[in-house]
Amino acid sequence: MQKGFTIWFTGLSGAGKTTVSRLVAEQIRKDYSRNVEILDGDVVRTNLSKGLGFSKEDRDTNILRIAFVASLLTRNGVATITAAISPYKEIRNKARELIGNFVEVFVDCPLEVCEQRDIKGLYAKARAGEIKGFTGIDDPYEAPENPEVVIHTNMESVEESAKKILDKVKELGYLE
Repeated sequence: MQKGFTIWFTGLSGAGKTTVSRLVAEQIRKDYSRNVEILDGDVVRTNLSKGLGFSKEDRDTNILRIAFVASLLTRNGVATITAAISPYKEIRNKARELIGNFVEVFVDCPLEVCEQRDIKGLYAKARAGEIKGFTGIDDPYEAPENPEVVIHTNMESVEESAKKILDKVKELGYLE
C-alpha cells in the first residue's frame, strides 16, 4: 500500500490555499496515479462542522474534525490535502501529532493582498464591524514557526507554488 500523508495548507482568507491545493491535488493524481482527497475549510464547515461558529473553541473543534478525517485518510494510504485557515499554532500542532505524516504549508500572503482578492467581501464586512472575530482583522493569525514549505502567492505563480510543495513532499519520501 502507498504511504498516506497530509499536506496541511494554512494562511489567511484569500491567501490562495484552495487555488494552490487544487493544482497540487491534480498533479498528484496525474503524475503519481494516487487517490487524493481535498478537505477544504469552506466545504468542511458546510458538511462536517455545520452549526459551529467562529469562537476560538469552535474554530479549534473544526480543525480537530478536519485533522481526524485527514488522519483516517492518511492511515489508509490516501494523499490528503487540507485547505483551512487554521489560525492557531497549538491546534495545528495537535493536528500534526494526530496525523503523523504531515507537511505544513504556510500560504504567506500580505493582508492587503488578501483583502484585494476578497470576492465575498468578508474583509470589508469585518472592517465595518459586521463580522466579529475575523482572522487577520480582530482575531489573530499565528503564523507557523517551522512549516515544511512557505509559499508566497503574491509573488509566485500558482504553478511555482505547487512545484515547491511537490518537491518537498517528494524529498520527504511521500511521493515516488
